[in-house]
Amino acid sequence: MKISIQGETGCFHEVAARQYFNYDTLEIVPCSSFDQTLNTVKDGEADFAIMAIENARSGSILYNYTLIRESGMKILGEHNLRIKQNLMAMEGQSLSDIKEIRSHPIALAQCMTFLNQFPGITLIESDDTAGSAKNIMENKLKGVAAIASENAAEIYKLKILAEGIETYQHNYTRFLVIGSEEKGNKKGNKVSICFSTGHQPGSLASVMVKLAELGVNLSKIQSVPRLNGEWEYMFYLDLELTKNINSEIITRVLAKYTSNLEILGVYYKGEIGR
Repeated sequence: MKISIQGETGCFHEVAARQYFNYDTLEIVPCSSFDQTLNTVKDGEADFAIMAIENARSGSILYNYTLIRESGMKILGEHNLRIKQNLMAMEGQSLSDIKEIRSHPIALAQCMTFLNQFPGITLIESDDTAGSAKNIMENKLKGVAAIASENAAEIYKLKILAEGIETYQHNYTRFLVIGSEEKGNKKGNKVSICFSTGHQPGSLASVMVKLAELGVNLSKIQSVPRLNGEWEYMFYLDLELTKNINSEIITRVLAKYTSNLEILGVYYKGEIGR
């Protein structure tokens, strides 16, 4: 099985993929962008894509909502990964030797309580956590550290100078499993939908009322600009299904209150680990 991820080998996307699929022979296909991860699946070069959609500290990745909808593929599953950030550098160095720390901007933001203790160290934003670690290894950079996963430190033979440096211990990232509709089992206790509404007062409230009448729990709502120049928005909702309510019923009930209504995927709710 081949799984496309955004980032280098050893990044948190790879950790999420290996935990979710739990395949010994899983082949990771690193990609430089989220667009590329989905294109790799559409071109048949990977079976599924793993894509981060939100972090408990940093919020939603709005661009990925639009990517998923426009790709024509479906959400087939989700995985909640506890993100543990680690500071790492070449062997033989200590914190006092570090003059520069590199990582993805979200990773840096997650560790600012720790990083603020070292005002003399320059923080450099990069495209990827594991990519920062890889760059240190390949160029044998001294005085430079990266913030990345424990896996990255092991893969790129770096020494962990400080572990668990994230500010909030409940630092989870939610990842989605994306693939063709044919590969989904169409079963689950959660559904993701999207739609737009008119500009009339109470348009969105009417949708919320109908969901409440169905007894459906709304676990998330996110608005994303439609980028059509008219300040219109798409609303993305995660709903928890019950024994008596399925995606077909939700579609039928909401059809008259929305436009561009689409089921993005039916899947099983991911557990929150420790």
